[in-house]
Amino acid sequence: MSSDLSLPHSNELLLRLEELTEVGISLSRQRDIPRLLEAILGAAKRITNADGGTLYRVDSERRLALFEILHTDSLGISVGGATGAEVPFYPVQLYDESGAPNNSMVVAYSVLHDQTVNLADAYQADGFDFSGTREFDQKTGYRSKSFLTVPMKNHEGEIIGVLQLINAKDGETGAIVAFSEADQKLAEALASQAAVALTNGQLIDQLEQLFESFINLINAAIDDKSPYTAGHCQRVPALTMMLAEAVNETKEGPLADFSMTNKDHYELRIAGLLHDCGKITTPVHVVDKATKLQTIYDRIGVINTRFEVIRRDAEVRMLKQKLAAPDNCNGEWQQAEREFEATCRQMELDRVFLRFANIGSERMARQDQDRVYEISQAYRWRDSAADEEVDFLTEDELRNLTIRSGTLTQEERQIINRHIDVTIRMLESLPWPSHLRNVPEYAGGHHERMDGKGYPRGLTGDQMSVQARVMAIADIFEALTARDRPYKMANTLSESLDVLRRFKDNGHIDPDLFDVFVKQKVYEKYAQRFLDPEQID
Repeated sequence: MSSDLSLPHSNELLLRLEELTEVGISLSRQRDIPRLLEAILGAAKRITNADGGTLYRVDSERRLALFEILHTDSLGISVGGATGAEVPFYPVQLYDESGAPNNSMVVAYSVLHDQTVNLADAYQADGFDFSGTREFDQKTGYRSKSFLTVPMKNHEGEIIGVLQLINAKDGETGAIVAFSEADQKLAEALASQAAVALTNGQLIDQLEQLFESFINLINAAIDDKSPYTAGHCQRVPALTMMLAEAVNETKEGPLADFSMTNKDHYELRIAGLLHDCGKITTPVHVVDKATKLQTIYDRIGVINTRFEVIRRDAEVRMLKQKLAAPDNCNGEWQQAEREFEATCRQMELDRVFLRFANIGSERMARQDQDRVYEISQAYRWRDSAADEEVDFLTEDELRNLTIRSGTLTQEERQIINRHIDVTIRMLESLPWPSHLRNVPEYAGGHHERMDGKGYPRGLTGDQMSVQARVMAIADIFEALTARDRPYKMANTLSESLDVLRRFKDNGHIDPDLFDVFVKQKVYEKYAQRFLDPEQID
């Protein structure tokens, strides 16, 4: 079905071959799929001097040829691809309703038979249905004449698309002519290169999607372990990117020279998604410790039971006193009842206080810690396991109930903090490609401080990248505003900014990044997306 037209002059052919080589190099560098499709069709039109062209993509089920791009220079039509405008045509069916091959459509024929179709004049072509083309021409006043339809096969010999060129133009007169044999050879060579480039681009996209899905799977497992931190692994990366983009747009001050490419943005986003991957090893009972006495269960119930035992003993003691003075001649009964009631009142006050102490807070007062010790000494009860009288609170209960801040003991904080060591080890063990080589450093530095008092490595600000310092602020601000923590209420926006400002003043976070965070109102953008309305004060 190819036409027997003479080859162009050797010089012209050489120039077109050189352009084909340059196009091949250019296609191999293009990663963005819509732009790659644009480049493929544009190059095919140039080397064949075609007025128009269409690029189709064969679906994964090999049932349809989907319109991806349509360009017609003389009509000024440019849809699909990077334009974002949808091609207003139905897909080409490769098979009819009965399942028979749709050989009447030239695109379907090219796919089904793995064959280039070169037609000098569509209106006079035998065996093909161009009624849709005629209808298009009637509506637009166009004359679709010469067609060159080339299947695009990848390195595995699979047809993944179709390149269709329309109306070859004579280089001197501009008249519409048939596509020459040289045009066909060049278009086929380009289609082969384009198919490989497109397949590579799709494979890279698929691998990235698989990689990110795997990361999200890890984060979902971490969040699913604890209802109290669900969403943290999504919110921190989001805030990280908001602040990073604000810094990237800053044109004055100490950070004016900082800039990020698309690859840099992707690398930081991946680091943000993986910043807490080490928490997958953190025990659930520590992550979920909602109160100071909680382990597998909240042991405040055990203490309540002890109060009931002591109350029972006090009541028995009162009844024994009454039995010892049956005539109540000196008011012994009333005295015993008063002592019992006073004991009950004090026990209730102490019980309520311990329940309050168990909740945890930002800072427990010293006098409250002392009172816990006093309560432990004020009552004695018989431990049936040891068969002896012991202090009201065990050493472990005392240590937990006197925690100064939050609900975690020092040992439990070390267990929590260990997640960053695990994160670093996990990430540093992976064979990162060059464009992601900084992920371990960015993700592993979000608990470091500008003054070197952070962990795990005690880095100072000048030893940390801007990206790691950005993530440190994002992690802190997310924790301050989070409404799903078991040990505290969610802070309002103003409260969180005040705390962050203090962290700036005491050398905890980067002061220049904090200034961008405030001046660019990154906090406002984050609040609108993630905070409850009552937090936005």
